Amino acid sequence: MPVVVVESPAKAKTINKYLGSDYTVLASYGHVRDLPPKNGSVDPEDDFAMTWEVAADSRKHVKAIADALKDDNSLILATDPDREGEAISWHLQEALTKRRSIKKDTDVKRVTFNAITKDAVTTAMQNARDVDMPLVEAYLARRALDYLVGFNLSPVLWRKLPGARSAGRVQSVCLRLIVEREMEIEAFKPVEYWSVKAQLQTPRGQSYEARLVKLAGDKLDRMDLKSETQAELAVQAVISRALTVQSVEAKPANRNPSAPFMTSTLQQEASRKFGMGARQTMSAAQRLYEAGHITYMRTDGIDMAPEAVSAARDAIAERFGNDYVPSSPRMYKNKAKNAQEAHECIRPTDMRRDAEALRLSDPDQRKLYDLIWKRTLACQMAAARLERTTVEIGSADGQIGLRAMGQVVLFDGFMRVYEEGRDDVVDEDENRLPQISEGESAGFDAGALKPQHAKAAEGDSKALLSENGAVLALQHHTQPPPRYTEATLVKRMEELGIGRPSTYASIVTTIQEREYVRKDKNRLIPEEKGRIVTIFLLNFFRKYVGYEFTANLEEQLDEVSAGGHDYKELLSRFWREFSAAISETSELRISEVLDKLDEALAPQLYPPREDGSDPRICPKCGTGRLHLKTSRTGGFVGCGNYPECTYTRPIAGEGADGDERLLGEDQGDEIWLKSGRFGPYVQRGEPTPENKKPPRASLPRGWDKDAMDLEKALRLLSLPREVGQHPEGGPIKSNFGRFGPYLMHQLPDEAKPVYANLKDPADVFEIGMNRAVELLAEKRANPGRRGGGAAAKPLKELGEHPDGGAINVFDGRYGPYVKWEKVNATLPKDTKPEDVTLETALALIEEKAAKKGGKKKTSAKKAPAKKTAAKKPAAKKAAPKKKTASDGDA
Repeated sequence: MPVVVVESPAKAKTINKYLGSDYTVLASYGHVRDLPPKNGSVDPEDDFAMTWEVAADSRKHVKAIADALKDDNSLILATDPDREGEAISWHLQEALTKRRSIKKDTDVKRVTFNAITKDAVTTAMQNARDVDMPLVEAYLARRALDYLVGFNLSPVLWRKLPGARSAGRVQSVCLRLIVEREMEIEAFKPVEYWSVKAQLQTPRGQSYEARLVKLAGDKLDRMDLKSETQAELAVQAVISRALTVQSVEAKPANRNPSAPFMTSTLQQEASRKFGMGARQTMSAAQRLYEAGHITYMRTDGIDMAPEAVSAARDAIAERFGNDYVPSSPRMYKNKAKNAQEAHECIRPTDMRRDAEALRLSDPDQRKLYDLIWKRTLACQMAAARLERTTVEIGSADGQIGLRAMGQVVLFDGFMRVYEEGRDDVVDEDENRLPQISEGESAGFDAGALKPQHAKAAEGDSKALLSENGAVLALQHHTQPPPRYTEATLVKRMEELGIGRPSTYASIVTTIQEREYVRKDKNRLIPEEKGRIVTIFLLNFFRKYVGYEFTANLEEQLDEVSAGGHDYKELLSRFWREFSAAISETSELRISEVLDKLDEALAPQLYPPREDGSDPRICPKCGTGRLHLKTSRTGGFVGCGNYPECTYTRPIAGEGADGDERLLGEDQGDEIWLKSGRFGPYVQRGEPTPENKKPPRASLPRGWDKDAMDLEKALRLLSLPREVGQHPEGGPIKSNFGRFGPYLMHQLPDEAKPVYANLKDPADVFEIGMNRAVELLAEKRANPGRRGGGAAAKPLKELGEHPDGGAINVFDGRYGPYVKWEKVNATLPKDTKPEDVTLETALALIEEKAAKKGGKKKTSAKKAPAKKTAAKKPAAKKAAPKKKTASDGDA
């Protein structure tokens, strides 16, 4: 039987079902070889020779494939249809050849299919080919580039910027986008402007809204009314004149559907509509693909196979009628830079089956499939037909002009199924206008705008309402550019030609895991260490974090994949200049680096103060000069009089998040709120030669530092609190520790104290003796149980593992996690406990077990596997090893 190799056991199971007993289908569990994480794995002195090693947890999978080849001398490599999949096939072929499992007469073929369906798989088997070496060489070039950058640039960061974690060829460019956007926001100066609108009515008493577009005979642009006085004069000018309808123009308009999904647009839309992160989206899409529900999900193509277009048109006619099917199929062409047109879009494999028909239990998969199905049908549906009406209203003297706009949907077309989301709010005149005739009067609808005026008055903006309540002026301010979401960041990277579909999710995840960026309310905000790393790279390695340079390098790598460029020549040219830049920067002292960064950042670090004083003079001691400094948590501004003066603040500026604040005085000591490596804390006084470590206390979890005052600070600094004397001797104390609030007590005959966790932080200050003695007794009765008392209750019970044992979600010291037997798998940051399904939990458990090298627990119910049972391999507990997608792979 020919041996077929795919990446994952789920994919193997589905394909084995289609191929039947004539084939042995095995999983490689992702990549089987990788570059060892040490110097010398890529050797520029030896023509960029690369040293590969089989990972410990991959050896058993390679052995299983090698053992299967003993019974059949035919190997079919059926990994994913992208560069990464081609690389996995090549690695397998090389590893098996090295083991002598592939001999001279072994028939080795490569097959690819864009969807895991019976037709796609059987057709692929009839069109086998050799491994595509230009694609492999493109992978090798990317892998070598990423290694050379990471293993040479990261050590420079460690030495020059304490606390910096790493740098990457595309990761650092992505971080630059976020940091530069934040700097734009901080430098932004809002500008005031006003708008005026009026509520008018027809002679028949029908009301409609119009905005002022002409004042004193001149066209009024959006920001022409710059002050409250000008706005008030404009309101008076409108209400003092009689208005008539000067023209009514109705124009037909069509709205066409969006193109089908590719990787980036799927991630963007899932973020907009469901708040799903890039990694969460791709995880759900991977499972849909492996189950045969959608086509391959790592693609930058929007082309759709002719048979799929035909199936979509048939499904549209069947569900919605022939009116919704356009006369000819819609064809889409990718406008993205470096797009690979050979890749098909992401679409359902069966257009007739919606999410309800599939009965998907996982909520992420169900939502994502529904999104893909609707987008795919919509892209082949008829355009929506609209009618847009514009009404011009003016005064007889030509001094005043207003405009009313409305829209009517005459035929909904594709909008019946789907409309694309938007990243930013766009003002559109979607309202329907009443019947309005040219030449008729436009009267004021008295009092109509009073509710809008009242609502505006409740907010921060000013509002002016005319005496008759029909004309309203609203104050506005220009807004800074919005922070990136994962969706808009991926969109921007795609526009610039940076990165590839297979890497978007991993890049965005990496910069968050490195603590260079944090996500707050779905927006990406750079941390201080992320800022300082970016400024360092821009000053010393500007070329290598350049947008154009990175995009051009991607184009050259694409030429390699097309067989038009020698990849070692590309590596040689890159390395000559990059190694010289590394050598030059390595010789610099840290003080030289900081002085240069301090100079480069001066406009941002030391903006003019309102009182006109020198922005570089320390606001605390009044004599020291402020300088840029670094620590393990990133860059910060500190006083040059340290240690006499300990003033610090973040590089974002005075008053920014993390800036220290004086809360008041107590017993002659200043009480400060500061931020440190482990978060905000309060401190009594400042360090002195006699008292180098003044009393301090970290803010407990859940305490808002913005709400901190002197009273709360003193309560924290008074800890530990003595609850009382234990009946058997010794004081009981309460306090906050590394893992939260706790009680502590030691009996006279005990060698060490007993600690009992408290659930509520308020208990530290309020718990009484009876409850404290009870909790300590429970802890002594159950010494192995953290916190004592009854066993922790799961947040969610998920069901039984296939190998036996309950799977539950618990809340732990490091966040929620999935537990099965001795395997604890932490939930991804963007996954809520209530959203976890059994299927998701199984994947997390398998991944965790694979990292630990865990072995499968054999079920007692199953009979021992026979040697001839190789065609249907037993399910493995180890999860597929994640693809180590290089920064630029697709």
